[in-house]
Amino acid sequence: MQACHLTSVHNRFDTRIFVNEIPSLASEGFEVCAIVADGKGDEERKNFNIYDVGKPKTRFHRILFTTKRVYKKALEVDAKAYHLHDPELLLIAKKLKKRGKKVIYDAHEDVPRQIVNKHWINKGLRKVISNPIEFYENRISKKLDYIITATSFIRDRFLLINKNVTDINNFPIIASTGKTIDEAKRKKEICYIGSISKVRGLNELVEALSLLPGVSLNLAGTYSPENYKNDLKKIPGWEKVIEYGFANREMAKEIMNRSIAGMVTLHPIINYIDALPVKMFEYMAAGIPVIASDFPLWKNIVEGCKCGICVDPLNPEVIAKAVQYIFQHKKEASQMGLNGRKAVLEKYNWEIEKQKLIGVYKKLI
Repeated sequence: MQACHLTSVHNRFDTRIFVNEIPSLASEGFEVCAIVADGKGDEERKNFNIYDVGKPKTRFHRILFTTKRVYKKALEVDAKAYHLHDPELLLIAKKLKKRGKKVIYDAHEDVPRQIVNKHWINKGLRKVISNPIEFYENRISKKLDYIITATSFIRDRFLLINKNVTDINNFPIIASTGKTIDEAKRKKEICYIGSISKVRGLNELVEALSLLPGVSLNLAGTYSPENYKNDLKKIPGWEKVIEYGFANREMAKEIMNRSIAGMVTLHPIINYIDALPVKMFEYMAAGIPVIASDFPLWKNIVEGCKCGICVDPLNPEVIAKAVQYIFQHKKEASQMGLNGRKAVLEKYNWEIEKQKLIGVYKKLI
Protein backbone atom coordinates (compact mmCIF):
# COMPACT_ATOMS: atom_id res chain seq x y z
CA MET A 1 0.00 0.00 0.00
CA GLN A 2 1.40 3.39 -1.01
CA ALA A 3 -0.73 5.64 1.18
CA CYS A 4 -3.21 5.31 4.04
CA HIS A 5 -5.48 8.11 5.21
CA LEU A 6 -6.18 8.13 8.96
CA THR A 7 -9.04 9.81 10.81
CA SER A 8 -10.48 9.26 14.26
CA VAL A 9 -12.86 12.25 14.02
CA HIS A 10 -14.37 12.39 10.52
CA ASN A 11 -16.83 9.83 9.21
CA ARG A 12 -16.65 8.15 5.80
CA PHE A 13 -18.91 10.79 4.24
CA ASP A 14 -16.46 13.63 4.81
CA THR A 15 -16.18 15.50 1.52
CA ARG A 16 -12.53 16.56 1.76
CA ILE A 17 -11.22 13.07 2.56
CA PHE A 18 -13.59 10.63 0.86
CA VAL A 19 -14.97 12.59 -2.09
CA ASN A 20 -12.03 14.75 -3.06
CA GLU A 21 -8.65 13.53 -1.85
CA ILE A 22 -8.73 9.72 -1.80
CA PRO A 23 -10.63 9.21 -5.11
CA SER A 24 -8.30 11.74 -6.77
CA LEU A 25 -5.25 9.79 -5.66
CA ALA A 26 -6.80 6.47 -6.68
CA SER A 27 -7.68 7.83 -10.12
CA GLU A 28 -4.01 8.72 -10.63
CA GLY A 29 -2.93 5.16 -9.93
CA PHE A 30 -1.91 5.46 -6.28
CA GLU A 31 -2.74 2.47 -4.07
CA VAL A 32 -4.62 4.09 -1.22
CA CYS A 33 -6.90 3.13 1.69
CA ALA A 34 -8.48 4.77 4.74
CA ILE A 35 -8.89 4.01 8.43
CA VAL A 36 -11.90 5.52 10.22
CA ALA A 37 -13.62 5.27 13.61
CA ASP A 38 -17.30 5.79 12.79
CA GLY A 39 -18.66 2.37 13.76
CA LYS A 40 -20.12 1.57 10.32
CA GLY A 41 -17.79 -1.36 9.59
CA ASP A 42 -15.27 -2.08 6.86
CA GLU A 43 -16.25 -1.07 3.33
CA GLU A 44 -14.92 -1.70 -0.16
CA ARG A 45 -15.32 1.24 -2.52
CA LYS A 46 -14.21 1.76 -6.08
CA ASN A 47 -10.39 1.78 -6.07
CA PHE A 48 -9.96 1.92 -2.26
CA ASN A 49 -10.95 0.22 0.98
CA ILE A 50 -12.14 1.67 4.29
CA TYR A 51 -11.20 -0.02 7.57
CA ASP A 52 -13.23 0.81 10.68
CA VAL A 53 -11.76 0.54 14.21
CA GLY A 54 -15.07 1.25 15.94
CA LYS A 55 -16.86 4.35 17.17
CA PRO A 56 -15.62 5.77 20.50
CA LYS A 57 -18.05 6.32 23.38
CA THR A 58 -16.89 9.86 24.20
CA ARG A 59 -14.43 12.49 22.96
CA PHE A 60 -11.98 11.61 25.71
CA HIS A 61 -12.31 7.90 24.98
CA ARG A 62 -11.53 8.73 21.35
CA ILE A 63 -8.36 10.62 22.22
CA LEU A 64 -7.14 8.10 24.79
CA PHE A 65 -8.02 4.79 23.12
CA THR A 66 -9.24 5.23 19.54
CA THR A 67 -5.94 6.78 18.43
CA LYS A 68 -4.20 3.61 19.64
CA ARG A 69 -6.58 1.42 17.63
CA VAL A 70 -6.03 3.57 14.56
CA TYR A 71 -2.26 3.18 15.00
CA LYS A 72 -2.52 -0.59 15.38
CA LYS A 73 -4.57 -0.87 12.19
CA ALA A 74 -2.19 1.49 10.41
CA LEU A 75 0.69 -0.88 11.15
CA GLU A 76 -1.31 -3.79 9.73
CA VAL A 77 -1.86 -1.86 6.51
CA ASP A 78 1.90 -1.14 6.30
CA ALA A 79 1.74 1.79 3.87
CA LYS A 80 4.67 3.85 2.64
CA ALA A 81 2.97 7.10 3.63
CA TYR A 82 0.31 8.05 6.18
CA HIS A 83 -2.02 11.02 5.71
CA LEU A 84 -3.30 12.25 9.11
CA HIS A 85 -6.52 14.27 9.19
CA ASP A 86 -6.91 15.05 12.90
CA PRO A 87 -4.66 16.89 15.37
CA GLU A 88 -5.05 14.14 17.97
CA LEU A 89 -3.43 11.71 15.53
CA LEU A 90 -0.21 13.68 15.86
CA LEU A 91 0.16 11.51 18.97
CA ILE A 92 1.09 8.63 16.65
CA ALA A 93 2.94 10.65 13.99
CA LYS A 94 6.28 10.33 15.76
CA LYS A 95 5.87 6.54 16.05
CA LEU A 96 5.17 6.26 12.33
CA LYS A 97 8.21 8.39 11.51
CA LYS A 98 10.42 6.13 13.64
CA ARG A 99 9.29 3.22 11.48
CA GLY A 100 10.57 4.99 8.40
CA LYS A 101 7.17 6.08 7.13
CA LYS A 102 6.36 9.31 5.32
CA VAL A 103 3.83 11.34 7.31
CA ILE A 104 1.51 14.05 5.97
CA TYR A 105 -0.58 16.20 8.31
CA ASP A 106 -3.76 17.63 6.80
CA ALA A 107 -4.83 20.67 8.85
CA HIS A 108 -8.54 21.10 8.09
CA GLU A 109 -8.85 23.86 10.70
CA ASP A 110 -6.72 26.29 12.67
CA VAL A 111 -7.17 24.15 15.77
CA PRO A 112 -5.78 26.48 18.48
CA ARG A 113 -8.11 29.28 17.33
CA GLN A 114 -10.99 26.83 16.93
CA ILE A 115 -10.71 25.66 20.55
CA VAL A 116 -11.43 29.18 21.77
CA ASN A 117 -14.98 28.77 20.42
CA LYS A 118 -15.72 25.14 21.33
CA HIS A 119 -19.08 25.06 23.18
CA TRP A 120 -18.23 21.85 25.04
CA ILE A 121 -15.09 23.32 26.66
CA ASN A 122 -15.51 25.53 29.73
CA LYS A 123 -14.93 29.17 28.69
CA GLY A 124 -12.35 29.69 31.41
CA LEU A 125 -10.31 26.76 30.14
CA ARG A 126 -10.37 27.43 26.40
CA LYS A 127 -7.28 29.65 26.20
CA VAL A 128 -5.51 27.54 28.81
CA ILE A 129 -6.00 24.51 26.54
CA SER A 130 -5.39 26.31 23.26
CA ASN A 131 -1.82 27.44 23.96
CA PRO A 132 -0.26 24.07 24.83
CA ILE A 133 -2.10 22.42 21.92
CA GLU A 134 -0.60 24.94 19.52
CA PHE A 135 2.85 24.31 21.01
CA TYR A 136 2.45 20.54 20.62
CA GLU A 137 0.98 20.78 17.11
CA ASN A 138 3.90 22.96 16.01
CA ARG A 139 6.53 20.76 17.67
CA ILE A 140 5.34 17.59 15.93
CA SER A 141 4.51 19.26 12.59
CA LYS A 142 8.02 20.66 12.36
CA LYS A 143 9.35 17.10 11.90
CA LEU A 144 6.76 15.82 9.41
CA ASP A 145 7.36 15.25 5.70
CA TYR A 146 4.55 17.48 4.50
CA ILE A 147 1.73 19.65 5.80
CA ILE A 148 -1.41 20.25 3.78
CA THR A 149 -3.80 22.99 4.89
CA ALA A 150 -7.38 23.84 3.96
CA THR A 151 -6.69 27.58 3.57
CA SER A 152 -3.83 29.92 2.79
CA PHE A 153 -4.20 31.48 6.25
CA ILE A 154 -3.42 28.16 7.95
CA ARG A 155 -0.67 27.54 5.38
CA ASP A 156 1.14 30.73 6.35
CA ARG A 157 1.11 29.73 10.01
CA PHE A 158 2.75 26.36 9.32
CA LEU A 159 5.28 27.81 6.86
CA LEU A 160 6.95 29.40 9.88
CA ILE A 161 7.93 25.94 11.15
CA ASN A 162 8.10 23.69 8.06
CA LYS A 163 9.07 24.55 4.48
CA ASN A 164 7.01 21.70 2.99
CA VAL A 165 3.53 23.21 3.24
CA THR A 166 0.83 23.79 0.65
CA ASP A 167 -2.81 24.84 0.82
CA ILE A 168 -5.38 22.58 -0.84
CA ASN A 169 -8.78 24.23 -0.69
CA ASN A 170 -12.18 22.56 -0.32
CA PHE A 171 -13.54 23.61 -3.70
CA PRO A 172 -16.29 21.67 -5.55
CA ILE A 173 -15.64 18.97 -8.12
CA ILE A 174 -16.89 20.36 -11.44
CA ALA A 175 -18.30 17.03 -12.61
CA SER A 176 -20.52 16.78 -9.50
CA THR A 177 -21.99 20.27 -9.65
CA GLY A 178 -24.55 19.37 -12.31
CA LYS A 179 -26.29 22.04 -14.35
CA THR A 180 -28.23 25.09 -13.25
CA ILE A 181 -31.99 24.64 -13.43
CA ASP A 182 -34.73 26.83 -14.84
CA GLU A 183 -35.15 29.90 -12.62
CA ALA A 184 -38.92 29.46 -12.82
CA LYS A 185 -38.62 26.18 -10.91
CA ARG A 186 -37.05 27.82 -7.88
CA LYS A 187 -39.30 28.40 -4.87
CA LYS A 188 -39.61 31.34 -2.53
CA GLU A 189 -37.04 29.64 -0.31
CA ILE A 190 -33.50 30.17 0.86
CA CYS A 191 -31.20 27.44 2.14
CA TYR A 192 -28.58 26.74 4.75
CA ILE A 193 -26.68 23.44 4.55
CA GLY A 194 -24.07 22.51 7.13
CA SER A 195 -23.46 22.21 10.85
CA ILE A 196 -26.26 23.98 12.73
CA SER A 197 -24.90 26.05 15.61
CA LYS A 198 -25.18 29.50 17.14
CA VAL A 199 -21.79 30.71 15.88
CA ARG A 200 -22.84 29.78 12.35
CA GLY A 201 -25.46 32.51 12.51
CA LEU A 202 -28.63 30.44 12.81
CA ASN A 203 -30.22 32.61 15.53
CA GLU A 204 -30.02 35.68 13.32
CA LEU A 205 -31.04 33.77 10.21
CA VAL A 206 -34.21 32.40 11.82
CA GLU A 207 -35.03 35.84 13.23
CA ALA A 208 -34.60 37.32 9.75
CA LEU A 209 -37.35 34.96 8.53
CA SER A 210 -39.84 36.74 10.79
CA LEU A 211 -39.17 39.88 8.69
CA LEU A 212 -39.69 38.11 5.35
CA PRO A 213 -43.37 37.40 4.52
CA GLY A 214 -43.83 34.18 2.58
CA VAL A 215 -40.15 33.17 2.68
CA SER A 216 -39.08 29.76 4.01
CA LEU A 217 -35.68 28.39 5.01
CA ASN A 218 -34.51 24.96 3.87
CA LEU A 219 -32.36 23.86 6.81
CA ALA A 220 -30.16 20.79 6.37
CA GLY A 221 -27.54 19.50 8.78
CA THR A 222 -27.04 18.32 12.34
CA TYR A 223 -27.35 20.40 15.49
CA SER A 224 -24.27 21.24 17.53
CA PRO A 225 -24.89 20.75 20.40
CA GLU A 226 -27.88 18.47 19.90
CA ASN A 227 -30.12 20.51 22.23
CA TYR A 228 -29.45 23.72 20.27
CA LYS A 229 -32.67 23.09 18.35
CA ASN A 230 -34.62 23.91 21.53
CA ASP A 231 -33.14 27.42 21.49
CA LEU A 232 -33.94 27.97 17.81
CA LYS A 233 -37.56 26.90 18.24
CA LYS A 234 -38.10 29.82 20.63
CA ILE A 235 -37.10 32.43 18.02
CA PRO A 236 -39.85 34.14 15.95
CA GLY A 237 -39.52 32.83 12.41
CA TRP A 238 -38.92 29.19 13.34
CA GLU A 239 -42.36 28.23 12.02
CA LYS A 240 -41.02 29.01 8.51
CA VAL A 241 -38.14 26.53 8.74
CA ILE A 242 -38.25 23.33 6.69
CA GLU A 243 -35.99 20.74 8.36
CA TYR A 244 -34.18 18.04 6.39
CA GLY A 245 -31.71 16.65 8.92
CA PHE A 246 -28.41 15.38 7.51
CA ALA A 247 -28.41 15.81 3.73
CA ASN A 248 -26.27 13.61 1.48
CA ARG A 249 -24.82 15.11 -1.69
CA GLU A 250 -27.85 14.32 -3.85
CA MET A 251 -30.29 15.77 -1.35
CA ALA A 252 -28.09 18.86 -0.95
CA LYS A 253 -28.24 19.41 -4.72
CA GLU A 254 -32.03 19.11 -4.67
CA ILE A 255 -32.28 21.63 -1.82
CA MET A 256 -30.03 24.14 -3.60
CA ASN A 257 -31.91 23.69 -6.87
CA ARG A 258 -35.22 24.68 -5.27
CA SER A 259 -33.73 27.65 -3.36
CA ILE A 260 -33.21 31.15 -4.64
CA ALA A 261 -30.20 31.96 -2.39
CA GLY A 262 -27.65 30.12 -0.27
CA MET A 263 -26.90 31.44 3.23
CA VAL A 264 -23.47 31.43 4.82
CA THR A 265 -23.79 34.16 7.46
CA LEU A 266 -21.32 32.82 10.01
CA HIS A 267 -20.32 34.88 13.05
CA PRO A 268 -17.07 36.89 12.94
CA ILE A 269 -15.02 34.56 15.13
CA ILE A 270 -11.34 34.10 14.42
CA ASN A 271 -11.75 30.58 13.05
CA TYR A 272 -14.25 31.70 10.39
CA ILE A 273 -12.89 35.07 9.27
CA ASP A 274 -10.04 33.47 7.30
CA ALA A 275 -11.84 30.21 6.42
CA LEU A 276 -13.17 29.16 3.03
CA PRO A 277 -16.49 27.38 3.69
CA VAL A 278 -17.07 24.68 1.09
CA LYS A 279 -20.83 25.36 1.09
CA MET A 280 -20.28 28.88 -0.20
CA PHE A 281 -18.60 27.48 -3.30
CA GLU A 282 -21.21 24.75 -3.65
CA TYR A 283 -23.92 27.43 -3.67
CA MET A 284 -21.95 29.22 -6.38
CA ALA A 285 -21.56 26.00 -8.36
CA ALA A 286 -25.31 25.44 -8.13
CA GLY A 287 -25.87 28.80 -9.78
CA ILE A 288 -27.64 30.50 -6.87
CA PRO A 289 -26.70 33.85 -5.30
CA VAL A 290 -24.73 33.74 -2.06
CA ILE A 291 -25.61 35.82 1.00
CA ALA A 292 -22.45 35.76 3.09
CA SER A 293 -20.82 37.40 6.10
CA ASP A 294 -18.97 40.60 5.28
CA PHE A 295 -15.50 39.29 6.16
CA PRO A 296 -12.77 40.88 3.98
CA LEU A 297 -11.74 37.54 2.46
CA TRP A 298 -15.32 36.57 1.65
CA LYS A 299 -16.19 40.03 0.32
CA ASN A 300 -13.22 39.81 -2.00
CA ILE A 301 -14.64 36.58 -3.45
CA VAL A 302 -18.37 37.31 -3.44
CA GLU A 303 -18.24 40.94 -4.49
CA GLY A 304 -15.24 40.36 -6.73
CA CYS A 305 -17.15 37.68 -8.64
CA LYS A 306 -20.42 39.63 -8.37
CA CYS A 307 -22.14 36.45 -7.22
CA GLY A 308 -24.02 37.62 -4.13
CA ILE A 309 -24.37 40.04 -1.24
CA CYS A 310 -22.23 40.39 1.88
CA VAL A 311 -23.94 41.43 5.12
CA ASP A 312 -23.37 41.95 8.82
CA PRO A 313 -24.10 38.42 10.09
CA LEU A 314 -25.16 39.72 13.50
CA ASN A 315 -27.94 41.92 12.12
CA PRO A 316 -31.20 40.06 11.22
CA GLU A 317 -32.68 43.18 9.57
CA VAL A 318 -29.73 43.51 7.18
CA ILE A 319 -29.87 39.79 6.40
CA ALA A 320 -33.60 40.10 5.67
CA LYS A 321 -33.01 43.09 3.35
CA ALA A 322 -30.43 41.11 1.36
CA VAL A 323 -32.85 38.21 0.94
CA GLN A 324 -35.61 40.64 -0.05
CA TYR A 325 -33.33 42.18 -2.69
CA ILE A 326 -32.73 38.76 -4.23
CA PHE A 327 -36.49 38.15 -4.48
CA GLN A 328 -37.31 41.60 -5.84
CA HIS A 329 -34.51 41.73 -8.43
CA LYS A 330 -34.80 38.42 -10.26
CA LYS A 331 -32.73 39.49 -13.27
CA GLU A 332 -29.82 40.68 -11.12
CA ALA A 333 -30.11 37.59 -8.92
CA SER A 334 -30.01 35.32 -11.95
CA GLN A 335 -26.83 37.04 -13.15
CA MET A 336 -25.28 36.61 -9.69
CA GLY A 337 -25.96 32.89 -9.94
CA LEU A 338 -24.38 32.70 -13.39
CA ASN A 339 -21.36 34.69 -12.22
CA GLY A 340 -20.83 32.40 -9.25
CA ARG A 341 -20.99 29.26 -11.36
CA LYS A 342 -18.57 30.77 -13.89
CA ALA A 343 -16.10 31.56 -11.08
CA VAL A 344 -16.23 27.95 -9.85
CA LEU A 345 -15.76 26.54 -13.35
CA GLU A 346 -12.77 28.79 -13.98
CA LYS A 347 -11.07 29.15 -10.61
CA TYR A 348 -12.67 27.75 -7.45
CA ASN A 349 -12.78 24.06 -8.35
CA TRP A 350 -11.24 20.81 -7.14
CA GLU A 351 -9.61 20.00 -10.47
CA ILE A 352 -7.07 22.76 -9.80
CA GLU A 353 -6.54 21.75 -6.17
CA LYS A 354 -6.21 18.09 -7.17
CA GLN A 355 -3.02 18.82 -9.06
CA LYS A 356 -1.45 20.25 -5.88
CA LEU A 357 -2.33 17.04 -4.01
CA ILE A 358 -0.91 14.82 -6.75
CA GLY A 359 2.24 16.94 -6.73
CA VAL A 360 2.73 16.34 -3.00
CA TYR A 361 2.35 12.58 -3.39
CA LYS A 362 4.68 12.38 -6.39
CA LYS A 363 7.29 14.22 -4.39
CA LEU A 364 7.01 11.92 -1.36
CA ILE A 365 6.32 8.52 -2.96
